[in-house]
Amino acid sequence: MINNICVFCGSSFGKHDVYQQEVLQLGKTLATKKINLIYGGGNVGLMGVLSRTVLENGGEVTGIIPKKIHESVDHIELTETVIVDTMHERKASMYSLADAFIALPGGIGTLEELAEVMTWQQIGYHAKPIGVFNINGFYQPFEKLLEHMVQEGFLKPEFAKNLIVEDTPEQLLERLEKFAPKLLSKWST
Repeated sequence: MINNICVFCGSSFGKHDVYQQEVLQLGKTLATKKINLIYGGGNVGLMGVLSRTVLENGGEVTGIIPKKIHESVDHIELTETVIVDTMHERKASMYSLADAFIALPGGIGTLEELAEVMTWQQIGYHAKPIGVFNINGFYQPFEKLLEHMVQEGFLKPEFAKNLIVEDTPEQLLERLEKFAPKLLSKWST
């Protein structure tokens, strides 16, 4: 059962209104399902939309933010704010608190966080479900890149298949809850 979900997302809004509209739906769905949001603690872009929506709908939000960023940005009152010294501590805290992960559209930081939790799953540091909310087809190029990695022999097909890709919050959460990882040694042939 998923009680706490870590969401990676952009600190920008993106060029299309659909990103904000769909993130509002995700926030409402998380609050309705009583799934606590764990995220990077920011108040801007999709991060801000998601956290405010969860709170406005009666959900709980834990923001984990490095001191350097915390001192530079405006804040909203979250259920809990954890201030850490480094980005490494931020990610380690977010990952340990989460029962599952979702990546929303975002920039290089979002991609880095998604790739890291996928790597940790592949190596065996966790067996938690990982999904992407494929708003407006945002993650189609990433899916193609994973396919290319498999075709070129750099990624085992089982690991690529562990990533859950869905276009609606409800379907994504349902698949995350039913997830059974295909685990094997990264180093076996």
